[in-house]
Amino acid sequence: MGTILTRAFHRDGHQVSVLSRKPITASWRTVPWDGHSLGPWTEELEGADVVINLAGRSVNCRYHTQNRREIMESRVESTKIIGEVIAKAKRPPRIWLQASTATIYEHRFDAPNDELTGILGGSEPNAPVTWRFSINVAKAWEQAALESGPLSQTRLVLLRSAIIMSADCGGAFDMLLRLVRWGLGGQNGDGRQYVSWIHETDFVRAVYWLIEYNTLSGPVNLAAPNPLPNADFMRELRRTWGMPFGLPSTEWMLEIGAFFLRAETELILKSRRVVPTLLLQEGFEFQFPDWPKAVRDLCTRWRRCPCKTT
Repeated sequence: MGTILTRAFHRDGHQVSVLSRKPITASWRTVPWDGHSLGPWTEELEGADVVINLAGRSVNCRYHTQNRREIMESRVESTKIIGEVIAKAKRPPRIWLQASTATIYEHRFDAPNDELTGILGGSEPNAPVTWRFSINVAKAWEQAALESGPLSQTRLVLLRSAIIMSADCGGAFDMLLRLVRWGLGGQNGDGRQYVSWIHETDFVRAVYWLIEYNTLSGPVNLAAPNPLPNADFMRELRRTWGMPFGLPSTEWMLEIGAFFLRAETELILKSRRVVPTLLLQEGFEFQFPDWPKAVRDLCTRWRRCPCKTT
């Protein structure tokens, strides 16, 4: 998310400062921070137009005790310290966009989850413990931002983002396409679970729109308006790429694979049926509202990507 947004802002001529735990070489300004304590980095927030906090350890890992602690603390602590600095700033930013996740919603098939009537997860019957953990993280993440105190001059938006599909190497689309190219891109489990996604172009456009033209605050779903079942999602990806078959993966096969890949099956098996009601009501128009159009564009972009895998 950070790379996609920073690349877009920098390309469009905006002055960007990236807070980073690790030294990096980039075309934009980078400032060191540790994600939980005050330091010289706080000067970057004074007078800034926008603050976007996306900090958090990757969830693409096994949820053992240490990783759970790092996943939770990296999100909550960084959000708390950002909120503290904004609340005390002499010239606070006009808007604070705080990362959240569409995973916060309930695993369901019967109806979509939106910001107005969506059901937050955590009490689904027979839900694995790892699913409840992810929802607890999402709730704590948002609560840390909401508890930052009165922010009379700063509008706070919680970005409940679906999976962002881009042609970047190592991203979600790249990994899915790799399975398709290897003949392994069949449905996962029973294929009924919904996949919520957003094309990178619409993700960037939605963030710009929230910054420049809107007064929305609180939770906002960043997801294409037409999520679809996993079986249909993978079938369309195979068809667009030109792969005539894809071996399906049962739940037990996915569990074994996740164990060896040091990941969790929640990323694949949880039904994320999320829709962006607030964006649509306020007039935002998606360039890629449907998966067939999005996947055609992504496959074309991927083929042109200079760092594509073989």
